[in-house]
Amino acid sequence: MLAKIYSASILGLEGNKVEVEVDLVKKGFPSFKIVGLPSKAVNEARDRVRSALINTSADFPSYRLTVNLAPADLPKEGSAFDLPIAVGILLASGQLPLRAELEKSIFLGELSLEGKLRATAGALPVTLWAKEKGYEQIFLPAGNAQEAAVVSGIRILPLTSLKDLFYHLQEICPIHPHPATDISDLIREDVESEFDLADVQGQTQAKRALIIAAAGGHNLFMLGPPGSGKTLLARTLPSILPYLTKSEALEVSRIYSVSGNLPAGQALITQRVFRSPHNTISRVGIIGGGRYPQPGEISLAHHGVLFLDEFAEFPRHVLESLRQPMEDGRVTINRALNSVTFPSRFMVVAASNPCPCGYLGSKKSVCSCAPPQVKRYHHRISGPIMDRFDLHVRVQEVERDKLISLHGKRVEKDSLTSKEAQRMIQKARNRQAARFKATPQITCNAEIGPKRISSFCKINSDGCQLLRQAYSQMKLTARGYHKILKVARTIADLEGTEEISTQAISEALCYRKKQWA
Repeated sequence: MLAKIYSASILGLEGNKVEVEVDLVKKGFPSFKIVGLPSKAVNEARDRVRSALINTSADFPSYRLTVNLAPADLPKEGSAFDLPIAVGILLASGQLPLRAELEKSIFLGELSLEGKLRATAGALPVTLWAKEKGYEQIFLPAGNAQEAAVVSGIRILPLTSLKDLFYHLQEICPIHPHPATDISDLIREDVESEFDLADVQGQTQAKRALIIAAAGGHNLFMLGPPGSGKTLLARTLPSILPYLTKSEALEVSRIYSVSGNLPAGQALITQRVFRSPHNTISRVGIIGGGRYPQPGEISLAHHGVLFLDEFAEFPRHVLESLRQPMEDGRVTINRALNSVTFPSRFMVVAASNPCPCGYLGSKKSVCSCAPPQVKRYHHRISGPIMDRFDLHVRVQEVERDKLISLHGKRVEKDSLTSKEAQRMIQKARNRQAARFKATPQITCNAEIGPKRISSFCKINSDGCQLLRQAYSQMKLTARGYHKILKVARTIADLEGTEEISTQAISEALCYRKKQWA
């Protein structure tokens, strides 16, 4: 007897229909074979499914079983095919009745040996795909129900064990659908952050650069000696970044769902992410890849921040691999079996010491590095990578009186708090959202392309003259020129004006000066 059940596989972030065909033949020796380009994890489903069926008091047929995962040329990876294979066997052996609802159902889930359902990666993108393709319901592990429930218009039927499904299809004990979740209820705007901008003493220019970077989504490079506060400044970024929109929260959550990084018990990623990989990370770790491509750090930082501390200590080939994603907002990974594209629209915040010992240009300590050592250290970071940073800022050591008073008591916090800065930044982002309403592919000033920069970043004659002088004196590239205009546009948005003033251009030029000594 032949039975057919529908499931889905994930390629990149997109769902693909998989027909699970189970054929049971009574002639010949008993066997159990899975075909259709399965990975090792899929092939191991034979043992999991057999034990799960036996331990749930179902009969495992002692016949020739052939399971075909169609289309046969699409790679199948992961353990989510356990449930549809088990259901297909039960249908083919006549232990479950054929029901019309199965034609409009998707099955997804990993089985334990005792027949329990374990949560699997990729439930959110599969549910989004199933709704788009017109399926009415999806059966999945109860551990994935919360993330799938954010998709409205499709019934989410949570399972704790194979018995639940067995009794449901026999109409003994129907499964109640998981209630839908409103994304707006999940996105909170009162989340307290561990680091506050007011905790950073001094560093007025660096904090100003941080606010501009957050307001426009710009890349920021900080150079300074050890202990000057570069890492602390970067850590305050999540507390001042604008709130995620509904569509952005879904995009980020899809990436985390596919990679298996969605926190347990959490339906969505509701705050902008802050990723800080160690400088020993590999190229695959930061870009993504593998035989079955998985997202890397740049995709996990989508709509958030990628913080690269000790920037010059990262392998050069790892830093060079960031060039295209920093410009395009996506990364394409080509493999022999497939090619996938992951979104990677992120802010890069990099921090580096000025030399191997860290004290070149310091006002408190003497640098012990020879000039050739400093030169070699600077050459670890190429010019094209440095040119992709919109803002460059020098971070000096904090003055004594900024940290302690004459009586040994800590001075009061700086006046600007993260909440106040966030309100300023949110207003600037709202202005940008209104400006880019007709161009939804642009969400902030940093994403303005060369084609539209003249229409969105208009300047007066005085500003043109200032930029002409700067272009020659600072030896700007065309990219650098455009980045100055975009930063100036963000400064004007923070000021609440549509016109880009000469003062805004002057400030943007100050942040464009390369800080290598």
